Amino acid sequence: MSRLTAGPHRCSGRVEVLLGGSWFTVCDADFDQQDAEVVCRELGCGIPVEVLGSAAFGRGEGHTGARLVNGPDSCSGRVELQYLSDWGTVCAVGWDMRAADVLCGQLDCGSAVAVVEFDWFGEGSGHIWADVFDCQGKETHLSQCNISSWSRAACSHKHDAGVICNGSSVAFHEGRVRLSGGSECQGEVEIYFRQDWRRVLLDSWSLSEASVLCRQLGCGSVLNYRSSPSTTEHKHMCVTGFSCSGSEAHLGNCSSAQPVNCSSGEQLYITCSDPRSIRLVGSGGDCAGRLEVFHSGSWGTVCDDSWDIEDAQVVCRQLQCGVALSTHIPAWFGPGTGSIWLNEVECEGNETSLWNCRFQLCEEGECGHQEDVGVVCSGTVS
Repeated sequence: MSRLTAGPHRCSGRVEVLLGGSWFTVCDADFDQQDAEVVCRELGCGIPVEVLGSAAFGRGEGHTGARLVNGPDSCSGRVELQYLSDWGTVCAVGWDMRAADVLCGQLDCGSAVAVVEFDWFGEGSGHIWADVFDCQGKETHLSQCNISSWSRAACSHKHDAGVICNGSSVAFHEGRVRLSGGSECQGEVEIYFRQDWRRVLLDSWSLSEASVLCRQLGCGSVLNYRSSPSTTEHKHMCVTGFSCSGSEAHLGNCSSAQPVNCSSGEQLYITCSDPRSIRLVGSGGDCAGRLEVFHSGSWGTVCDDSWDIEDAQVVCRQLQCGVALSTHIPAWFGPGTGSIWLNEVECEGNETSLWNCRFQLCEEGECGHQEDVGVVCSGTVS
């Protein structure tokens, strides 16, 4: 059974079908004049005058199923969406990091760290949903994004989209960056991409991407970037194609990059300004106190959720304060003020910068200053 709703009369509106006692909307992908003729005939409404897509009569309600399959856990895998009773894959051409972020949130998997194609999670079978998801990244469900469609003839299962969310075991290293051949905030750029450290090519790089990289490293602002002076041969693939607005906290929040042969372009060398973008305050010394990090132009604290001695070791190493002696009880050095920037910090313990660890930006209301992290390093001991 079908019906038309939200239109000016009973023969015009959004198509809905009754299935299992509930009304569902119909995706406009591949819905054409012939399909519309069937609906009009069923409703006794003559012949269709026009077929409209892109939620012309408003968005329906209810949920479209979504899942990530063929990964090591439920937070990484090939994207599959359910329309009515049918599951199908999504063409990567119509998928980006903002849509991936929404999907990860919808699945309770945090935020997205990468969008990948079939070479990660294999090719699907059956339907390919040729939807283009125009998400802003703030939505809680894919159904809240603007959705349009294009011809599925341009896509095959070799272009099935995959997503890695930061709630997945795969995501622990993915998207981390480091600089080699220089200092903590200057050197050749390497990013952990698809399970390997890869150099970044200069050709697709701009000031926006450079600003994000320096921010992610905790190295202040970008001073310059250029072609690497190194002539070392690299057998592995390089990475290109990043596209950032410049405001992101992490390269993983930018448009997804692609691997290319390293011989296809010059490799990137960058110089950032400030290596000391974290500090310990409230103790009278530099090597003990409440942890504060510099982000988005201001200092803020770190929430103690998931904080442990490995995280503290990285802080002490970055500040050249020896080793961590303790991770004092929350707010031991007094509560901070202003923003609480980071939460759920998870370091292995061997990183050179806190920004190379896995973390989440703290949502408003998620933590209070009574949970501010404090650290004591051995550099305070005479």
